[in-house]
Amino acid sequence: MAQAAKTKTKKRKEKKSVYEGKVFIQATFNNTIITVTDLNGNAISWGSSGGLGFRGAKKSTPFAAQSVTEQAVSKALNVGLREVHVYVKGPGIGRESAIRQIGALGLKIKSISDVTPIPHNGCRPRKARRM
Repeated sequence: MAQAAKTKTKKRKEKKSVYEGKVFIQATFNNTIITVTDLNGNAISWGSSGGLGFRGAKKSTPFAAQSVTEQAVSKALNVGLREVHVYVKGPGIGRESAIRQIGALGLKIKSISDVTPIPHNGCRPRKARRM
C-alpha cells in the first residue's frame, strides 16, 4: 500500500489589532520592567533594562527606564495601540521618565494608577531586646 502524500497547510497567525491597552511599569531599586498588554491582560510586548544591556547600577537609572519604554511601546505601536492606562508599581527612580516617554511616543494616556503594595500593618515586629 502506498502512503498518500499529506500536504500540510499552515494556519496563518492572525495579526492582532489592539486599540486600547494597559502599560505596567515595575520600577524597583535594581531594575525597570515594562509590560504592555491588551485590556484582558494578554501581553503584547515587554522589556527590561537588563535585557537592553544595562548592567549593575545603570539598570535602575531614568535613562534605562526611558530606553526600555521606547523599545516595548514601539513594538506595541505596530499592533495598533493608541490609548493606554498606566499602572506604576515600586519605588524606583525610573517611574516618571517611563511615563513621560509613553506620552512622547504618541500614545494617549487615559489614566495613571500607583499600584505599589503598601502593608496595612506589616509583619510582626521582633521581640524586645532584654539587657
